[in-house]
Amino acid sequence: MKRILITIAFTVFVHSIVRSQATKFSYVQFDFAVSVTGNQDRYNSYDGSESTSSNAFFVPNGLGSQFGYGIHYKKWATLGVHSGVDWKWDDKAVAVPVFLNLGLSPKVGTETRIMLQVGYGKGFAIGRGNLNGEYKKLKLGIGSDDFILFAEIHDYAFPLHNQKSLGAISFGITLQDFFYYKSETN
Repeated sequence: MKRILITIAFTVFVHSIVRSQATKFSYVQFDFAVSVTGNQDRYNSYDGSESTSSNAFFVPNGLGSQFGYGIHYKKWATLGVHSGVDWKWDDKAVAVPVFLNLGLSPKVGTETRIMLQVGYGKGFAIGRGNLNGEYKKLKLGIGSDDFILFAEIHDYAFPLHNQKSLGAISFGITLQDFFYYKSETN
């Protein structure tokens, strides 16, 4: 809890410094992702016409959505507070992360950016009592200023179903909106 309060205080402090300058800038980010897992039934053969086995190496295992708000520097560097919901089908779990997100998005072409984001915070399991732990994520993507396709690895450091942590690999899209405006000084 102390880390979350320090993170929020740090973000408010940085945002207040930015507000004191003549030019104001912020961003809003929305992510939608599908988590995947290895197909355990890939090599199992079924007899009968009602077989639903798949030869796919990865199969879907959940859905996730995140929303964030923060500050940016020329769309190249971002710092924000994010939260969302992750639903894991096989683990029958719903988790909510609240985290500080640091991102770098350098241009590699005239309208193409590579995005690297790192997140760290706290994750909470919904409907599992007081189950919570650290949340970590690493996201790599490619796209334009406003639309990015990404791959992400994230981990909730709380035990569930005889596992030390609940982690996943996800693929999805990021929609970003960057705001610029001038403050009026009297």
